[in-house]
Amino acid sequence: MYTNAYIFKYASIMVIITAAILSAAAMLLKPFQETNAAIDKMGGILVSAEVPNVDADNAMKLFNKFVTEEIVVDRNGDIVDVYKGDNMENGKAFNIDLKKELYRKSKNEPFELPVYVVEIDNDKLYIFPLRGVGLWGPVWGNIALDDDLSTIKGVKFDHAKETPGLGAEISTNMFSDQFRNKKIFNSEGDFTSITVKKGGVETLPENQQIHGVDAITGGTITSDGVNDMIYNVLEAYLPFIEKERKK
Repeated sequence: MYTNAYIFKYASIMVIITAAILSAAAMLLKPFQETNAAIDKMGGILVSAEVPNVDADNAMKLFNKFVTEEIVVDRNGDIVDVYKGDNMENGKAFNIDLKKELYRKSKNEPFELPVYVVEIDNDKLYIFPLRGVGLWGPVWGNIALDDDLSTIKGVKFDHAKETPGLGAEISTNMFSDQFRNKKIFNSEGDFTSITVKKGGVETLPENQQIHGVDAITGGTITSDGVNDMIYNVLEAYLPFIEKERKK
């Protein structure tokens, strides 16, 4: 019959051994997890720029082929860092934590944001990462603008746990394809962002339809989250965008 002291000692040793094994496994797996996260991030940027045939196996190679500059801008739209090199994942812009920087913006504190310049088929595109909140958790993505910095070339959205068949539809081509060739500035040069419209873009005035897309049926809260995400993040980039548009 084992004494209570023996059982306690045995249980304590097993807990320590298990904790050590889990800690070691976490340390060993961390580099692989970070690499996978980086590849996924690269893929989202490339897909928004409509780079064809992007997958996990070639994302890093294509990223270094098509991304020609990584820019860091501050709250005033001034460029504070530009990175060009063979390993674009080492640039300051790529390693910015967008969530933290947008939180600083919400607190009216200084912040820095990344911009990716992609050159493909003689077109120069500007990619702006996005992050917001859906119904059940975070939503994020990238929006690619043509060199007029108003016309949308493409977008890519994703989510943590939106409802399948409803809010989760933001990650489908059916939703993202609507954004192509839409405008974030009107003909007078005023910032409009993009309206994700419940009831359909056709319910907007005709002159505003170029700035709108259809919301997801049954996914109103997630659609509103995407709408707010695009506006709020692009508004943070607006000083940079407006300065570039004047060049």
